[in-house]
Amino acid sequence: MKVKRKIIEIDDELCDGCGECVPSCAEGAIEVVDGKARVVADKYCDGLGACMGECPNNALRIIEREADDFDEEAVEAYLKEKESKPKQEKPSISRGCPSTQIQTFIPSATDTAKTHSDSQLSHWPIQINLIQPSAPFLKGADLLVAADCGPAAFAGFQGLLKGKVVMIGCPKFDDVPGYVDKFTRIFKTAGIKSITSLIMEVPCCSGLPAILKRALEASGKKIPMEQIVISTRGAVLDRRKAA
Repeated sequence: MKVKRKIIEIDDELCDGCGECVPSCAEGAIEVVDGKARVVADKYCDGLGACMGECPNNALRIIEREADDFDEEAVEAYLKEKESKPKQEKPSISRGCPSTQIQTFIPSATDTAKTHSDSQLSHWPIQINLIQPSAPFLKGADLLVAADCGPAAFAGFQGLLKGKVVMIGCPKFDDVPGYVDKFTRIFKTAGIKSITSLIMEVPCCSGLPAILKRALEASGKKIPMEQIVISTRGAVLDRRKAA
């Protein structure tokens, strides 16, 4: 029977198929299908939202709509059916591309001693295309946006990265309108404190600060921005505050 009630809705655009929400649903109402989390059937979802806190991309929300009433007996039968299947026949949970899994690194003295690493990287992923505007590490961040050839040439990159959140991409080969839209959403919602743009002297790199300026204009935010230009051999050619 259809009733108007609270139920989970999943945003396809925000969902990256990581599957973190699946085990948090005690009723088994959510599965990953074709790389996206789906509500298997309305009658299995109690609408309480226990799964929401597990989503790194805020793709889940509670809405109110016409749906099949929650059916505890159907849930019990459904879970028993899943448990009775041989292990190899159980639906597998797709975690999506590992590169999309959000991680925040908090290095300790022990970690440093073990790895002998001087990396200042504080999070993952770092590719612009893979970072959702809702990523928690963006909140209140000092942002370093680097053309992807820059870290390979610039010996001082780790020093520049310290204390910053980095996003890397190529304005020549990637989706420029998509970049503008993504940075606009980030600037509108994340409370970015500052922006540092690292590009190389080659012409194609000049599109990156232009993208950031367009996104700032579209967002209506005023965020201080510094632009650094390096040579193909890694020498700093220009470093100045952007207008």
